[in-house]
Amino acid sequence: SDHMENICGYLMKYTNLVTGWQYRFFVLNNDAGLLEYFVNEQSRHLKPRGTLQLAGAVISPSDEDSHTFTVNAASGEQYKLRATDAKERQHWVSRLQICTQHHTEAIGKNNPPLKSRSFSLASQGSANSPGVQRRPSQNAVSFFNVGHHRLSTGKRVPIMQPDHLVDVREMMSQAEGQQKDLIRSIECLPVSGHLTSLDQDLLMLKATSMATMNCLNDCFHILQLQHASQQKGSLPAGTTINWLEPKLSLANHFKNGAAQNFPAEINKPASVREEQSIAEPGQLTREPEEINPDEELEDVCDDKEDDLGAVEEQRSVILHLLSQLKLGMDLTRVVLPFFILEKRSLLEMYADFMSHPDLFVAITDGTSPEERMVRFVEYYLTSFHEGRKGAIAKKPYNPIIGETFHCSWRMPKSHVATDAGSNSSAHSTSEQVTLSKDLEGQKEPDYYTVKFVAEQVSHHPPVSGFYAECVERKMCVNAHVWTKSKFLGMSIGVTMVGEGVLSLLEHGEEYTFSLPCAYARSILTVPWVELGGKVNINCVKTGYSASINFHTKPFYGGKLHRVTGEVKQNTTNTVVCRVQGEWNSVLEFTYSNGETKYVDLTKLSVTRKRVRPLEKQGPFESRRLWQHVTESLRDGDIDKATEHKRALEERQRNEERLRAETETPWCTKYFLKEGDGWVYHKPLWKAVSAVQTQQTDTN
Repeated sequence: SDHMENICGYLMKYTNLVTGWQYRFFVLNNDAGLLEYFVNEQSRHLKPRGTLQLAGAVISPSDEDSHTFTVNAASGEQYKLRATDAKERQHWVSRLQICTQHHTEAIGKNNPPLKSRSFSLASQGSANSPGVQRRPSQNAVSFFNVGHHRLSTGKRVPIMQPDHLVDVREMMSQAEGQQKDLIRSIECLPVSGHLTSLDQDLLMLKATSMATMNCLNDCFHILQLQHASQQKGSLPAGTTINWLEPKLSLANHFKNGAAQNFPAEINKPASVREEQSIAEPGQLTREPEEINPDEELEDVCDDKEDDLGAVEEQRSVILHLLSQLKLGMDLTRVVLPFFILEKRSLLEMYADFMSHPDLFVAITDGTSPEERMVRFVEYYLTSFHEGRKGAIAKKPYNPIIGETFHCSWRMPKSHVATDAGSNSSAHSTSEQVTLSKDLEGQKEPDYYTVKFVAEQVSHHPPVSGFYAECVERKMCVNAHVWTKSKFLGMSIGVTMVGEGVLSLLEHGEEYTFSLPCAYARSILTVPWVELGGKVNINCVKTGYSASINFHTKPFYGGKLHRVTGEVKQNTTNTVVCRVQGEWNSVLEFTYSNGETKYVDLTKLSVTRKRVRPLEKQGPFESRRLWQHVTESLRDGDIDKATEHKRALEERQRNEERLRAETETPWCTKYFLKEGDGWVYHKPLWKAVSAVQTQQTDTN
């Protein structure tokens, strides 16, 4: 090929978080199918500092910028490289891909097909042997005993008949059974001690064995296609070939240690025994609890998420995870490594999206439907930045069914932006005071209070409901979210299925809204968060709507975290406001009167939420429920965090099994099922309606 040319030049190579990026001189040797690098061009005549075999490699342009790409060798070794610009990256990527394809195809042509070999797969030794697990590379033959039998000289190899395929399938079935036995043996090891189920070598063995079996399945499928091609026209009419279906039950491997027996009770920490002995939520009181905001204290917990550390140190864990995944696979039940977990529950993350309550309560102060819609859009776009804890993609705890989270925010009334020209507040002052007295049983304070409650209302599918209200401003928001996560190759996508409704009771308006998708990009290096997709906000009563696009970064060029949107009047199709910028940086709002406003999200004041102390929380409130996991993560004790987390998950499985056996339906505490959604059991609009009815009867 004209493109099969040897190229060389300087590229930046990523080593680790300590050393960072370093310039190295790279040489693509097309004849040998090698990518080599040297310290500099002058040392090119010396031995290369590193060499990658390109046959079977995967060349992947990175989605984090337009300069970076990775070379993933079949051996598992990886080079993360960076060119000077997008054009140079494309030059290297295209040449590497051509060379890789050429040498990969050459291997297939030069090696005889499987029909000229016979395989004998038998397990040698016990899969439980620590020696086998500790030295996978040295004991591979004891796991797969592959013998190549010489054929008699001069004899022509017969074309493989269908019964030979049946023999191969049977051999592969035996191998798959041995591989599952190996995985089960590893997962039955304790989580602490000299040899554990989290041992780096054993995790690597699990990953490579799973990858090997997947590769063998693909190869067998190719073999069947080849055989069908050879036999085309010679098979009797009506003859069919049954293609191999994957026999590995990947679902059995989703929960690392699912089949593991916990150590004896006497060896468990008291906190673990406590977690497993807590009564089932259904056996506790399921009556809604009225949380007194005066019992809540300003949150002093500041769990800033740490860096992931050198990804090279965690590579075997990542490989173990990736070995279980296939493109498009639902990740709902996949247990992720602890070093990518946040120290908070998903329910608390939803609360952190409310960290600008002053902007939230100011929505109802808009003097017109247009202004209220614009204010809601401004609040909506400012909520995502603070909801994330740092730039690195980490995942909060999956809430267990029945888990709840409560908090509140207080804002001095003088700090909330209001409009002097608005008489809407004055006209309803008496009604507002009456409502506050009836609901709170006290005089109206000099601050506004926003109360928040969230509950995990379903386990399969995982659905969360959350509700927030400000009684003084007669506004509330109710939402339910079903998180659907999928494996996308080099990233993970999370779709937020559901809907939220903001109710401005003073104006009789409801605003429905949806949520964008989230992506964890570059999961093999340093993962980062990106939002994507189109969301809509709509108010039927006023006829105003907003369309917001969260743009994912294009393959070439473009900016990260870009967002654009517009607010328009549906009847006239008139755009009254446009917005552009980055959802985690600066937003620019341009209004119909020509004015422009810039909002720097990094400088917006954040109101700390108020949370009850742990000793006053119920056993199924998020912070108390996960306290031992969180404490272990803070201390860096991964083994202990794993043990506590497994205890919670095991308890949830037992409770679910008991409910199924007794045919006992799950009863939620704060949210009621209405149609396809979930609604808070005592929303503010019901209380307002009751007060208005009472005042009417009095008059």
